[in-house]
Amino acid sequence: MRSGHIGRLALVATGAMLLTGACAKAPGLAGVSAQAATTPPATSTPEVTATIPTPSPTPGHQAAVRPQGEDPVRVPPPKVSKYSYVFPVKGCRITYQRKLLVLPKTTIWAAKGCAFVAPVSGVVDEVNGRNKWRPSTDMGQDREGRFVTIIGDDGVRYLGGHLDTVTDGIKPGMRVGAGQTLGTIGKSGNARDAGTNLYFAISWKTGPQYWWVRRGMVNPWDYLDAWLSGNPTLSPRDATFAMRARMGETPKCAVQCKSKKQPQSAKTSQPTEPPVTIPTIAASQG
Repeated sequence: MRSGHIGRLALVATGAMLLTGACAKAPGLAGVSAQAATTPPATSTPEVTATIPTPSPTPGHQAAVRPQGEDPVRVPPPKVSKYSYVFPVKGCRITYQRKLLVLPKTTIWAAKGCAFVAPVSGVVDEVNGRNKWRPSTDMGQDREGRFVTIIGDDGVRYLGGHLDTVTDGIKPGMRVGAGQTLGTIGKSGNARDAGTNLYFAISWKTGPQYWWVRRGMVNPWDYLDAWLSGNPTLSPRDATFAMRARMGETPKCAVQCKSKKQPQSAKTSQPTEPPVTIPTIAASQG
């Protein structure tokens, strides 16, 4: 019994020594050294080799998505009249006034030599190939210089003035088509000190003695806007005939009507005594 007791004590002592050694080791996993590393860790940022994903959109905002399918089909503007119009200047960059200044007309600014074309099919009405305007007289009927007017198939008269040239063969009574060249842009008439431009006006047919009517009776810019980039069938016919009904076919001149007095000729340019002061001398001169 005593020897057996001593043996059991020896076994207990041996187990205690094994447990004490195990507790003295640094914690770690089996097969992995718990000894501190001898090489200090790197301080630089490690190289990133993974692909960085695109950030998710903010909640409430969806990312733009390109629609799939064919391009949208352009729908032509509605046809609002049976007439078809073109812009009266062809093949050149232009600008034009969109407000009433003195007369209901517009000035279309374009380079010299650009084509003035018929805005609609019709018949040539008036042709003036001579620049008869003079600053000394400033006669109203000559202010547009060289010009051409046509009476469109819509019954409206269109004037293109300040021309540099009138196209050969253009004459009154000649039929022309929309877009046909009638002349070239210049600065004849009272535009001689301005930039080259087309004086463009809309009115109705009258005799040449009523020159102030052809200079413009209907604001043209809404129609020019449509013909240039919107609806080529927008017609000034209704507005023109409504204006004629209100004003009459040959209204009196109301704007820029008076011309300057004619200068005296060289023979009569010498000063003379007024006939009221010395009537006998004035009478004797015959």
